[in-house]
Amino acid sequence: MNIMKSKKLKLIIAALLGLTVIGFVLPSAGPGADPANLVLRNGKVVTVDNSKPLAQAIAIRGDAIVAVGSNEEIQLYVDGKTQIIDLAGKLAIPGFIEGHGHFAGIGAAKMSLGLMRVKNWDEVVSMVAEAVKKAKPGEWITGRGWHQEKWDKRPEPNVEGFPLHESLSKVSPQNPVILTHASGHASFVNAKALELAGVISATPNPAGGEVLKDQQGNPVGLLRETAQGLVRRVMADAMAKQTQGERQARARKEIELAIQECLAKGITSFQDAGSSFATIDLLKTFVDEGKLGLRLWVMIRDNIELMSQNLDKYRMIGYGDQRLTVQAVKRSIDGALGPRGAWLLEPYTDLPSSTGLNTIPIPEMKAVARLAIEHGYQFCVHAIGDRANRETLDIFDETFRQYPGKKDLRWRIEHAQHLSPADIPRFGKLGVIASMQGIHCTSDAPYVTARLGAKRAEEGAYVWQKLMKSSAVVTNGTDAPVEDVDPIASFYATVSRKLKDDSVFYRDQTMSREEALKSYTLNAAYAAFEENVKGSLTPGKLADIVVLSKDIMSVPADEIPSTQVAYTIVGGKIMFKR
Repeated sequence: MNIMKSKKLKLIIAALLGLTVIGFVLPSAGPGADPANLVLRNGKVVTVDNSKPLAQAIAIRGDAIVAVGSNEEIQLYVDGKTQIIDLAGKLAIPGFIEGHGHFAGIGAAKMSLGLMRVKNWDEVVSMVAEAVKKAKPGEWITGRGWHQEKWDKRPEPNVEGFPLHESLSKVSPQNPVILTHASGHASFVNAKALELAGVISATPNPAGGEVLKDQQGNPVGLLRETAQGLVRRVMADAMAKQTQGERQARARKEIELAIQECLAKGITSFQDAGSSFATIDLLKTFVDEGKLGLRLWVMIRDNIELMSQNLDKYRMIGYGDQRLTVQAVKRSIDGALGPRGAWLLEPYTDLPSSTGLNTIPIPEMKAVARLAIEHGYQFCVHAIGDRANRETLDIFDETFRQYPGKKDLRWRIEHAQHLSPADIPRFGKLGVIASMQGIHCTSDAPYVTARLGAKRAEEGAYVWQKLMKSSAVVTNGTDAPVEDVDPIASFYATVSRKLKDDSVFYRDQTMSREEALKSYTLNAAYAAFEENVKGSLTPGKLADIVVLSKDIMSVPADEIPSTQVAYTIVGGKIMFKR
């Protein structure tokens, strides 16, 4: 039956039923088209699909997209039961894929002192003092997010710009305190925590870490990289004394808070940069309960013995209606630039005595690489400094040569922030994913030149265009809770590289808006072997969609940060509505 005959028949039926039909067209599912459950129409749809880049409307049936096109074309999928969202001109794009973050860490950060926006050390001490008033003696006080390079004044006295613990210890004499640096690669602790951990002047630096000391050799409270474990082990022992129910309740709360935060920010898929087997078990429980409101792709970060025993058992692809995938392992070869833990080829410009830290020995990294390739897992390596990136590329190259039959591996370097020019072409040549975070560029830029010097900063700091020209796939994200998980802020940083003082950090490396959107959608999907099911608004793919209050693809750049998420849709279901 053609369309005209179908419409005529419905008008006749309506007339027989006594309905007023003047100026009224009954909805139609169209010839041979099953009706959609949900239709979005009357908007600007950017698909990230070259075969049909722009549209007005989308039809969804079940958890998948069935059609993308004009309002008139999508009307064919509407019947009386179809839910319709009038976009009223708003922008609809593929759901954001957080390319590198710490899922449970987002929830954990919300359950401790939030130090991301403190202006100085005095504010940190004041916040801890208030927390002490509410805490029981001996109770641990935790916080996260401080960054000494972002304070409005340097603490006095200081060592390498870091405060001394005395003022913190004075307000918390009976409560151990551990405050994690924004990067996660250092922590500041008070005297009580040092006492419980047995950290004194004679305490040696652990492999891959450093206990920062003053000129007299006394610990100042700053623990770099693996040295954090000296205190964290003691805190873990204290937490282990809680009941299993208490520990489980806290772990569930962390996941619940992370789900809420991500959906409110338009994130439909999240690539988790390192969880233990125990956390994966909990995530699987959330899937089984129907409570994991977005999709997770997880890197396993656990000890090598457990991985040897469990990798085959834990491998999951699209478990629970495409909610949970586990097919990657994670290791960190160095630290972060802020606390001077990034591993460099040449010394820090502002600390000539240091080239940073190698946090995991090369032989162990090679062993994990072999384990990953033999079990069919992607290998994801945190590497920030130019030495760390070179060593990682060497390990990848050597492993690929040892297993020539293994193809299209899509191994990843997480961050890839500071590169030697000689190593940039190796990403494309080896097929290594550069899993980067746009917001890190503008967040770190104020101190990058101080750490690296102008030449190294220009040649290799956040060189997105240089990497893409090497044929490397570059993805985007936030490294939350290091930064706010908000993809709008990271998108803006990617297309502007604009700092708070309105300066621009090497403008030639900015991405176009199309490149930036692809880095947050289709590229991220590709980096997880998921490009066939997500990353673009293509019929047959999962109906993961975000609707924004402003058109970030065309509004003046400085309007992008004020954009809000109007809807987050996962698998055809509205999971967040502003």
